[in-house]
Amino acid sequence: MRNRLIAIFLFTSAILRTRLQSGSTDHPERGDVPGWVMITLMSAVLVAALLAVAAPALEGLFNEAINRVSP
Repeated sequence: MRNRLIAIFLFTSAILRTRLQSGSTDHPERGDVPGWVMITLMSAVLVAALLAVAAPALEGLFNEAINRVSP
C-alpha cells in the first residue's frame, strides 16, 4: 500500500511538473494557479499517505475510547 501511494505521488508530481513547465505565459495576469493546484494535490496525497500509515493506530485508539465509555 505504501509503495503504491509513493508511486502515485511520484507519477502525479511528474505530470504536474511537466504541465507547469510547458504552460503558456500569453496573459501577464494569469497568476500562479498551477502552483496552487500542485500544492493542493501534494497535500492531499500526503494526508492520504499519513492516514494509510496511521489508520490502525487511530482505529485502536477509537475502539479503546468507545469501550471505556460503553457500560
